[in-house]
Amino acid sequence: MDKTSYKLQVISHKLGRFKLSLLRSGTFWLDGGAMFGVVPKVIWEKLTPADSRNRIKLGLNCLLVQTGDKNVLVDTGICEMDKKFNERFKLEEVNMDNCLEKIGLTPGDIDIVINTHLHFDHCGGNTRLKREKWMSSFPNAKYIIQKKEWEDATHPNERTRASYLSHTFIPVEEAGLLELIDGDVEILSGIRVIQTGGHTQGHQVVLLESDNKKALYLADLIPTSAHIKIPYVMGYDTYPLETMDKKRDLLGKALKEHWLLIFEHDPEVGLGYLEEKENKIKFNPKG
Repeated sequence: MDKTSYKLQVISHKLGRFKLSLLRSGTFWLDGGAMFGVVPKVIWEKLTPADSRNRIKLGLNCLLVQTGDKNVLVDTGICEMDKKFNERFKLEEVNMDNCLEKIGLTPGDIDIVINTHLHFDHCGGNTRLKREKWMSSFPNAKYIIQKKEWEDATHPNERTRASYLSHTFIPVEEAGLLELIDGDVEILSGIRVIQTGGHTQGHQVVLLESDNKKALYLADLIPTSAHIKIPYVMGYDTYPLETMDKKRDLLGKALKEHWLLIFEHDPEVGLGYLEEKENKIKFNPKG
């Protein structure tokens, strides 16, 4: 991919009978130190340069899976709030509807929304403000969320409270569109969620399989291609050792079985494959 252009808003890829569309619905900026945890800045700034406020640029890459029968949207990005919020996170080009329009869909065409977790940068597009009331953005979809994540989002503690904005998920429950699951579950044939824990106890990733080909949507388990190395874990993670264990497990399988990896927050690289060269694991971007 041309690293200078985030304006390419949709990246399409065929995975067997599935059509995958990476919806690059905008960018935002978060503290670089928090994004890389114990990794020193002298190392991570070579991978991702920071601005004058120590923030790094991140993508909002949601995934649309078209099975032929259903339209499944994985995560919904972020929503613009007040001026203070927008400036703090330096929101840019945030527009999910434009992405859907590029592939001939409207919000009413989405059948299933899978939220990997309920932090505001992953579920902010779940709802929208209509006539001064927050309502579901996808009125015909069921929203699939881990039970543990729902419990944490609706009962946050002092450390997690700022990451959960109730107006992005409570209206989904009020509309009768919420479906809570517990653990690893096959949502549709070839679409499976895997509860990873780590980032939050209810965090899940999405494994896709069609015609013996597999793809893994990594969400905040591995937010960008710069986080491939096992110790590169965010300071935001509530259970970092769980993150490392799950990264080691899933990346091992991805290398062995040649899975397509899809990054939710990479502002440049949307997807690609792991490869082993000279006894070193490297990431090879694709398209």
